[in-house]
Parts: sequence; structure tokens; C-alpha cells
Amino acid sequence: MNNTSHQVPFKTKVAHCAKEIQKRDCARAKHLVAGHHPHGPNACHDKKKGNHTAGSPPSSGTTIPCADNGVTYLAAVAIGSPAKNYNLLIDTGSSNTWVKQPPYTPTSTSQDTRKPFQIQYGSGSCSGNEYTDQVALCPQLCIKNQSIGVADKCDQMDGIDGILGIGPVDLTQGTTAPGASGQNNDIPTITDNLVAQGLIKNERVCVYYEPTTSADAANGCLCFGEPDPSQYNDDLNYVPITKTSPACNYWGIDQSISYGSEEIMASCAGISDTGTTLIMLPSTAFQAYQKKTGAVMDSQTQLLTVTQDQYDKMESMFFSIGGVKYELTKNAQIWPRSMNSTLGAKNDQICLVFADMGGMANDGLCFINGFAFLQRFYSVYDTTNSQVGYATTKYTTATTN
Repeated sequence: MNNTSHQVPFKTKVAHCAKEIQKRDCARAKHLVAGHHPHGPNACHDKKKGNHTAGSPPSSGTTIPCADNGVTYLAAVAIGSPAKNYNLLIDTGSSNTWVKQPPYTPTSTSQDTRKPFQIQYGSGSCSGNEYTDQVALCPQLCIKNQSIGVADKCDQMDGIDGILGIGPVDLTQGTTAPGASGQNNDIPTITDNLVAQGLIKNERVCVYYEPTTSADAANGCLCFGEPDPSQYNDDLNYVPITKTSPACNYWGIDQSISYGSEEIMASCAGISDTGTTLIMLPSTAFQAYQKKTGAVMDSQTQLLTVTQDQYDKMESMFFSIGGVKYELTKNAQIWPRSMNSTLGAKNDQICLVFADMGGMANDGLCFINGFAFLQRFYSVYDTTNSQVGYATTKYTTATTN
């Protein structure tokens, strides 16, 4: 097994759709709350159905680069032989890996399975054929015969070449045509095959970010296999995947939130999701947060904004996960002012990185910790042990925005 950590640089990219962050996050959340695969139908953790409770009924590390495009993060992934690099969106909320055609070009390692695939997004869709091909996350992690979707039709997917899905394998069900038996079987994911082919020992994906301050800068990496201790402080704290549906279909956790010393969200189930930009809160928590900060809704960005005087008086928020409190400082609660233009905001505006789940929230998925939260912490998605881990980093309390 390869237990060595391999660091790879990456760059930030800003998407053309950054001005629609709130709208796109809400569309994605609608699919997640419905208990669907965020990018397709019929997905759930079938293997875990017997463990569901509450909510609605069950329905060595190797590091690669990832880049923030102002909304999400992109990794340069080499596909085929001779290999060609494609910029794939990193998504913990889905598990299929796919690429557009064009730019995808079949090579000597490409095999068309003749199976159609189709994935429906909250704000778009893609369809095409399933292929198997060689996929290299970095020189040390080269996967043979990996299933990928090759999409000849895409809707609202500009600015990316495809998606690198690192969610649970059950989310691949129903995304391709049934096999000869007529069953919608799981499609082995990137991480499944890394383990199966002996490239890593444990099926874990670790995500490390530096807070985004520029539209074109290196700011994070993925680590496959074992966590990289140089990227986080102290110990990693793990919590089991929540048993509450539909959050348990994804990287779901139980969490409460306080603003200063006052709890604004009692413990409930939600998810950790790199594919969501903002931090999504249930309406009661969002309204309490708005009242505490004195923020007003900006009609242009559809985000809460505060004045400089209000910002100066803001308090830290505390996310309690598995008995550990993770501090989100007031600086971490605002969009980087150097990137206000990506939102369509004025240069001097102070925009908060929270959105209201509204009527979408339910007892089974009340919140989403998107990249605005995740960029301040080291997070581990551990399939082998069905758990999620968090740790602070040197950027957790940094003043960058």
C-alpha cells in the first residue's frame, strides 16, 4: 500500500455564475433535502437502511490539488493515455465522476460500455454514455478501468470540465442503465478503486483549504488514504455518520450552533458538503442570526449584509459536533471583500456567508456546512469507518476577509 503523502499545488478559479450563489445553493439543497442524489435519482445508502432512526423513513495519504472557483473547488485530473488534464469540480455530495465531451477525447485506454447515464442537478443536468478509462489523480494514484460518465449534453455546467465525486458509493445507483440482471448496481467510485487496486489502504478523503482571498491563487488540496498531520492542529475528532434520513445518505452529522453564548440551533442532522458554497441554516436559526447581527438582506446578492459598525460588534459562532466546539470567527462569517465583485456586491459591502434553508429544511436535514465553513477546518470523509472528522488549522482564526 502507498502510505506516502504527495503534495500537489492548485489554483483558484472564479465561475461566471458566482453572482447566483444563493440561488444555486438553494436549488442544490432542495434536491439534498428530498433525499435524492444531488445530481440524479434513486440514490440512498441502502446498506444502512437498517440503522435509520428519527426523521423521515429510510428511503497514507496522497494529496492532489483543488482550486476554488469562487463557488466550489476544482482539481486537475488526468484521464486517458496519453493523458489529458480536465478541471473537475470536487463534490462530497455526489459519487459519480464524469467529464464533458468535448473536451474529453477517447484514447487507447478508453472503453465505451454502451450504457447511457443521466444525472439531474438542482440547477442543471448532464447525460451521455458510461466509459471506463485510466484516471490519474496524481502520478502516484493512477486508477485503471475507472467508470466515468462522458457527457455530450450539459445544461448550466459552464466553467468546469466535469465532476469528481467523492461521496458514498450508494449515491451512484440509478445514474446509469441497469445491468444484465436488471438491477441498478453501485458503480465503484474513485476511492473504491483506489483501495481495490492497492493504491491506498483506507478509504478516506481529507480536504484542506486555505481561506479564499483571490480569484486566482493556490489554496487547498485533497489527501487520499491517511490524513496529513502537517495540515491540521492537535487531534482529529471523529463522529459517526448520523442515523437520521436523509442526511445519512450523504456525509451527514449531528450538530448544534451557538452565536456567542446563545444557542440558535439545537442539535439536529445535516451534512458537510463541498458542493455548497454558503452555510445553509434552518429558518429559525437564520432569523435568530440576522437579529443578533442586525443584518439586512441585500436585493442584489440575496445575502445578508452588515455595516462596519455592526461587523465590529459581531461575535463568534460555535458549531458543536461530537462534543467539540468549532469556532467560526466574525471574519470567517463574511465573504472575502477582495472578491465582492464576483457576487455583484459593492467593494465596501460586508456580505455574510449564510443562507436560509426556508421550507426545505426538515427534521432529517436541517443544515449544510458548505465551503464557507469547511475552508476554516480540516475535514476527513472516512468510508472505511462510516465517520466524518474535523480539526482546526492555522487558518481557522485567521483574519483574511
